[in-house]
Amino acid sequence: MSKHKFDDRAKVNARTRSLKSEFAAADDALFAAAKRSKIAPAIAERMSTEDFVAARRFALSDAALLPTESAARKAVPLASGCLDYFPDALAAVAQVSYEGNKKHNPGQPLHWDKAKSTDEADCLLRHFAERGTWDDSDTAGGAPQRHSAKVAWRALALLQREIDAARAAGLPAQASDLKIPPR
Repeated sequence: MSKHKFDDRAKVNARTRSLKSEFAAADDALFAAAKRSKIAPAIAERMSTEDFVAARRFALSDAALLPTESAARKAVPLASGCLDYFPDALAAVAQVSYEGNKKHNPGQPLHWDKAKSTDEADCLLRHFAERGTWDDSDTAGGAPQRHSAKVAWRALALLQREIDAARAAGLPAQASDLKIPPR
């Protein structure tokens, strides 16, 4: 083996060790956050970090966020069919998430506490009535938000709750879950 190939392999091995260390640190941080959460601290307290990580990975793989078949995955163009269509609007929605987290979860990492403010339909229509204007009533010291961005956030939250409920009930959650013959 040439010295050059040995050097490359050593670099790859060193980078692999570094990534494993980074992933372990991220898993430890996520486990610590779960222990501090209001949702499942008692469960997390009784688990080892390894068990927690394994359960999280299983839950993520079991959720099937995207279809597993190639043609079906291509029918869900997240970048070209959503992000590329609405980059500014999605950025405004992300800012609503950020500001909302400062208000509802001060000092905590960005996350959606689904137990708080569950009246998506009412909030959506309240913000819709003021579409085209800015909401600076609850900025928690942050920037004002467009009411229309809050409408979009609430619409996404409503849709996500519907999908979560369907999955929990074993019902079709996405169009790709429906067994409809092609026309």
